Amino acid sequence: MARNKLAGKINGKSKSSKQYAKNPKSRKKKLEYDKKYSSSEERKKYRVKLNLFNRKKGKKGDGKDASHTKNGKLVLEGQSKNRARNRAKKKD
Repeated sequence: MARNKLAGKINGKSKSSKQYAKNPKSRKKKLEYDKKYSSSEERKKYRVKLNLFNRKKGKKGDGKDASHTKNGKLVLEGQSKNRARNRAKKKD
């Protein structure tokens, strides 16, 4: 799988990415918020839980994703199905 060359860049196509590209002040504020949110104990514990699941299942390059079910459990599911579920449908 090829690495996304745009990862971490500010040249996405979404409205929010364009807005943050034009307004460095608001981007800085968002990055500060994200940093604070990601470093909270709750998020750290959540990441640990996900990492343990992936490690236990031997997840690496097998074409499967850890999918969150409606009741909060984690199950393995094909990448394409998992990532397509909540996307907007393509218009013809």
